[in-house]
Amino acid sequence: MTSLTALILTFNEEQHIERCIRSLDGVAERVCVVDSFSTDRTLEISHSLGAEVVQNPWPGHAAQFQWGLDNLDIRSDWTLRIDADEYLDEGLRGAMQRWLVAPEPGVNGLYLRRQIVFLGRPIRHGFFYPLHILRLWRSGEGQMEQRRMDEHIVLRDPCTKVLEGGDLVDDNLNDLSWWTAKHNGYASLEVIARVETAEGQATASEKLSGVAARKRWIKENLYTRLPVVLRSGLYFFYRYVLGRGFLDGKEGFFFHFLQAYWYRTLVEAKFFELKKQAQAEGVTPYELLRRRGV
Repeated sequence: MTSLTALILTFNEEQHIERCIRSLDGVAERVCVVDSFSTDRTLEISHSLGAEVVQNPWPGHAAQFQWGLDNLDIRSDWTLRIDADEYLDEGLRGAMQRWLVAPEPGVNGLYLRRQIVFLGRPIRHGFFYPLHILRLWRSGEGQMEQRRMDEHIVLRDPCTKVLEGGDLVDDNLNDLSWWTAKHNGYASLEVIARVETAEGQATASEKLSGVAARKRWIKENLYTRLPVVLRSGLYFFYRYVLGRGFLDGKEGFFFHFLQAYWYRTLVEAKFFELKKQAQAEGVTPYELLRRRGV
């Protein structure tokens, strides 16, 4: 049986971390938690479950994950990226165990099926399930893109497949106030990333492949060419009507509305605000961000 190391980034994840680590039992030979100086019981719980814990000041998600890859001396055959609020369901646990016993020769990366749970309900429509996401790769083959948002693991020479049989479940237990605050921060980061991309300052990989590559191409080459006042509305229509998001019930309406319409509108509004502020100061948005120390 080949070996696997799981890498988890944490900050105040006491209500999620035990569920995450326990789901790795019998799958991951080594569990490494890279913590950003949590003030709750995250470290205590992680230690009690046998995880290795190291701490590093938060430099951003992509940089923190790459720091873990570079500094944890990962010698296992495979590496898994998993968030603290995610866990392997029983089907995926079994599929991964079978894969580790007899991995397919030549394959160096696996896409896992990601299942999002919102307000306690699995989201199965709106083109949101299953989300295929590259999370498992042969150690040493993958690096994290250094982007402020929408960062992905990139393989040196990708040869991938989808691991069927179960789901990587994303079920955050925080409330909607936390969710909206988090996405407010994401919106600011996405605006910065958009400005950096326009200035040629964003780091992107030509080797990005699969679903992630297609989604990024659509976002950068089609979505941003739509009239700004129509973008989020059309995206919500695509998800909720064409993707039958209405079949996800009330929880689905709130998810698709907030994630597709509210969040995307917030990004556009923040970008519009930044451009107006830059114009008032007679500089470009990129120059204004640099003045602000971003």
